[in-house]
Amino acid sequence: MSDKIRYGGDYNPEQWPEEVWDEDHRLFTRAGIDTLTVGVFSWSLTQPAEDTYDFGVLDRILERAAAEGRRVCLATGTAAVPPWLAHAYPEVNRTDFEGRRHRYGQRHNFCPSSPAYRRLATALAERIAERYSGHLALLAWHVNNEYGGACYCDLCADAFRDWLRDRYGDLDALNDAWCTTFWSHRYTDFAQIEPPSALTEHWRGPDHTAFQGTTLDWSRFTTDALLGCFLAEKEALRSHDQDTPVTTNFMGMYRPLDYHRWAPHLDFASWDSYPPLDAPPTWPALAHDLMRGLKDGAPFWLMEQTPSTTACRDVNPLRRPGELRLATFQAIAHGADAALYFQLRASRGACEKYHGAVIGHAGRDDTRVFGEVAGIGTELAVLGAVALGARTPARTALVFDWDSWWALEISDGPSRHVRYQDTVHAYYRAAREAGADVDVVPHTADLTAYDVVLAPVLHMVKGDLAARLEAVAARGGTVLATFLSGRVDAHDRAFLTDVPGPLAGLMGIRVDEWDARPPDVVQPVRLGELSTGARLVFEIVRPRGAEPVGTYGADFYAGTPAVTRNAFGTDGGEGWYVATALEQPGVDWVVRRILARHDLLGPHADQPAVETAHRTAPDGTRLLFLLNHAAEPAQLTAHAPATDLLTGERVEKQAPLTLDPYGVAVLRLQ
Repeated sequence: MSDKIRYGGDYNPEQWPEEVWDEDHRLFTRAGIDTLTVGVFSWSLTQPAEDTYDFGVLDRILERAAAEGRRVCLATGTAAVPPWLAHAYPEVNRTDFEGRRHRYGQRHNFCPSSPAYRRLATALAERIAERYSGHLALLAWHVNNEYGGACYCDLCADAFRDWLRDRYGDLDALNDAWCTTFWSHRYTDFAQIEPPSALTEHWRGPDHTAFQGTTLDWSRFTTDALLGCFLAEKEALRSHDQDTPVTTNFMGMYRPLDYHRWAPHLDFASWDSYPPLDAPPTWPALAHDLMRGLKDGAPFWLMEQTPSTTACRDVNPLRRPGELRLATFQAIAHGADAALYFQLRASRGACEKYHGAVIGHAGRDDTRVFGEVAGIGTELAVLGAVALGARTPARTALVFDWDSWWALEISDGPSRHVRYQDTVHAYYRAAREAGADVDVVPHTADLTAYDVVLAPVLHMVKGDLAARLEAVAARGGTVLATFLSGRVDAHDRAFLTDVPGPLAGLMGIRVDEWDARPPDVVQPVRLGELSTGARLVFEIVRPRGAEPVGTYGADFYAGTPAVTRNAFGTDGGEGWYVATALEQPGVDWVVRRILARHDLLGPHADQPAVETAHRTAPDGTRLLFLLNHAAEPAQLTAHAPATDLLTGERVEKQAPLTLDPYGVAVLRLQ
């Protein structure tokens, strides 16, 4: 059991002469680094030939870590195949979307359906487990790295057909699910089915498909194919180690893989945070909460973040003074039990030589970045174990669904400019900036703990979700849905009923028509005293019990409802429907009224740059994280007596509280 948040990051000492290692560990001690992720891309080192293993370097890396009192998250090293494997077994190299078999190079370069890859990867994982299980330094197993990508080779085509046989049982069920009577596509043999690629059902890229049911199932298959690789390696590890936790590092809101399908198989979730350029702070916060939601609210690990800059983008800005500390404590505020970096020492060559690192090429300890990293290490030691294992006491949930994401964005019409992530983030941002704690949950989640459930662009409604959403409103809660929700079933077939399908009763509306305009067209919408804009899609709503809350201000549907509220049940429940892509002020207006109804507006809701997050420790200790994302000081008023765990200062109720620019406070509430 750790006595503080785990702190460290990716360490690749095999890239440097061993005399550098002494200096590395001296600097690690100065920075408070206690956890090293090692061996991530070590396959060609530990297995230089098919019948040869060499663990000498890895032995010395782990022995040195143990001698220094550090723990390791030990990778299986299977994320990129060595050259000898690709040349001995060419079928291991992926075939891309255009049907080209790749030659050796890059990473994520293996076919997940290749028997040779599976056999050799699991054999390596088993050798590593056999050798290092029980090692004094071993803390966790790290399988592969950032799984992703797809292969379209004949092996994957055969595996896809097998997956379809298991899913549908027979061709009649498959033909019905895929609506193959359209364009004379009815299949009479599973062998006739091809992966949807540039050579078959697609044009202008993977998101432009003729048969969405086929493409949707291909996305599910790709998720399961890579998951199968993970499970094979995990089984190999478990053959020698039944206790050490096993994870793999996710990538937050990563479209190609449905992480909810992976979650039950991880011992803890972990992920790598590299937000888009100029993303608001609620973007990584949403990803943190998504990762926490994978394991029903359990803490996760921040497996990677840059201490200074990335290197893979056209422009790679530097983190400003204080931003690293703020990002690290934001992760902890949202549930991280570990805060790790990529990378601890800068790579000497190749594409990551300019990627940010705790220790630069010169190995100095007097840089600004090293000083900030060391300062955070000191603060984490002061914070201690109080936040470990803590939970978020949220009463607001946001439904995040990969199937809806895929189905929405591969559909033809009404607008290819609608982006699932952007719409979901708009509603999450509104709730977080209003001071609400938010759980990001799958469509299968138990919703009984929530007063408010936000379900934006819930394009696909599966199973009993509609009934469970109605149950939230029936006991007095509020459910919000938006345009393009309730449109299709689990096979991406339109419901043969009024839009929004199974949600129509809860929302009290009917939608017969919808308009779409280019992104630069802004239609006015009136919400009470607020005049705001809307873009992209404009559904024309006919109330069936719901009352208008906001109205369109232009075109032939001017004066018709753009936002509605429907009373549901006998305990004051409501269903809100937003029929268009409101600009952020409009989203804020709607969400704040819903939160206010349930007394969920935070005490600092008038200062959206100040992020708040509540955590409750296993012993009942209540924590309040305050994070100032502005470049100016924030003046707050304490709403409860507390102690700032980072400074030791006592804060009285109603006392003034100042947060520095990019400042952080961790308050233990009395």
